[in-house]
Amino acid sequence: MSSNSKKRPALGKGLSALLESSATDITSREISDSSVLGSVAMLPINHIEANPFNPRTHFEEEALEQLSESIATHGIIQPLTVRKLGRNKYQLISGERRFKASQIAGLEEVPAYIRVANDQAMLEMALVENIQREDLNAIEVALSYQRLIQECNLTQEKLGKQISKSRTSITNHLRLLKLPAKIQLAVREKEVSMGHARALVALDDEKKQLNIFDKIIEDNLSVRQVEDLIREGKETPTNTKREKPKHKVSQTQNEFAERFSDKVAAKVQIKKQPNGNGKVIINFNSEVDLNRIIEILND
Repeated sequence: MSSNSKKRPALGKGLSALLESSATDITSREISDSSVLGSVAMLPINHIEANPFNPRTHFEEEALEQLSESIATHGIIQPLTVRKLGRNKYQLISGERRFKASQIAGLEEVPAYIRVANDQAMLEMALVENIQREDLNAIEVALSYQRLIQECNLTQEKLGKQISKSRTSITNHLRLLKLPAKIQLAVREKEVSMGHARALVALDDEKKQLNIFDKIIEDNLSVRQVEDLIREGKETPTNTKREKPKHKVSQTQNEFAERFSDKVAAKVQIKKQPNGNGKVIINFNSEVDLNRIIEILND
């Protein structure tokens, strides 16, 4: 068995089962004579409608134009996946960027796999497909996780196994949905990074979150500066006279702290002294939070 085939189950039982099972194919009596069962059918593009379950709500125009030019020249290399709704009516399961770019390119027909799926399976397939293949922003990913958990009855642990993500990564994304709408919108529009947003989540006061958020925008604060403000309980940058010389932490050490932080879903700091001594600090918010971290480290 090839390495590629071994990776397929990571897409999740719902997605892989529906895509691989012949039981989900439309029978030859239900599709037009031009469609070939078990192969790719060429469908009129005006017979296909967009997927209402797609978590992506924004597509960059420039990227779509570039893709449409490629499709106009080379065609669609990877077929769309659709489900049949009725006579001459289909709905996208995956491939909305290719679908939109094909419309821009003026194609009249597109290649597509035809599947059958109920709404819950459709939702799972669309969400998992997009999480795996699309460059969603952190909020779109978080919303996709939330919908998979709530509407497909998945636990964070089971979801993590289906999409090959750690439970910690899923938790970190879901916590972003607790932020005020103004901050979530800024993450969507890439005005602030996920690192900024994760730092703000540590505050349990919405007013303070918004005050520091405004400072991030006004003063172009780094994630480290935001973390310092929150740690010191302030809403304005630290005065330079309070700043103490610190032994610089290397990029490798910072990357380790970030990976460690992702693993335990908590802020991790490395403090170094000029003489080489120092400490690694793991922050926790409660006894329950501490026990959660201990459990993760004991795994």
